[in-house]
Amino acid sequence: MQGILYEEPSVMTFVVITLVMGGWSAWRTGKACADGWSPISTLVIYIALLGVGIRFIHHALFDGTFLSPHYYLVDTAILMIVGFAGYRYTRTRQMTERYYWLYRKTSPFSWDAK
Repeated sequence: MQGILYEEPSVMTFVVITLVMGGWSAWRTGKACADGWSPISTLVIYIALLGVGIRFIHHALFDGTFLSPHYYLVDTAILMIVGFAGYRYTRTRQMTERYYWLYRKTSPFSWDAK
């Protein structure tokens, strides 16, 4: 998978930076956007900027390429998935707790009308 998903010699670098640090930040960004009732387009902009930050960490700490469109897209796609999950999880909780007479939770990421 080296060369496709990550450029560092160790997969642990990719896991720690992109999945752990970036994933946690993306989840919290999604949660913050949902808590503020922001539209999904705001989340996309924030995650795109977070992708730049994650690429910078790869570059600054582990001598990765900073201006690599391929690795930026890989990192940002992973962050988008986690960010959208955090957004949807929080929005489901909001809708089912605040409007409990209208909606019921059908899964951690969806709700349905009663």
